[in-house]
Amino acid sequence: MTPQALAHLHARAMTVPRPWSEAEFVRLLDSPGVFVCGGAQAFALGRVAADEAELLTLATDPDHRRKGLGRSTLTAFEAEAAARGATRVFLEVAQSNTPAIALYTSQGYGQTGARPGYYRAPHGAPVDALILSKSLDAT
Repeated sequence: MTPQALAHLHARAMTVPRPWSEAEFVRLLDSPGVFVCGGAQAFALGRVAADEAELLTLATDPDHRRKGLGRSTLTAFEAEAAARGATRVFLEVAQSNTPAIALYTSQGYGQTGARPGYYRAPHGAPVDALILSKSLDAT
């Protein structure tokens, strides 16, 4: 996917946190260890450093939600992260994003921390971020 396509889908899918611009995707994709999984209807973008992966964002087109695309994209991200040497993955998710939290917990993620007021809602109110993580070990 091109940075333009990523930004377009991200804008359709995100409110909190705010959508990322094409320029932000260009910078991220030029960063060491960053990779994308997915396609035109859903993608995951993350990075691997040493033995740890970070899921930076997971976006699903609103017209294609509730079809398993988020789950399959997350699974592909985890497999690619493990292939790149990661044994653990972590992410941040807005506390208000209950569908995403449900997806992550159903896939074995657990809360390991929180960041109060980390995000801003469109109207400016602070939104806490939950830090979730999961072992990628095949045990």
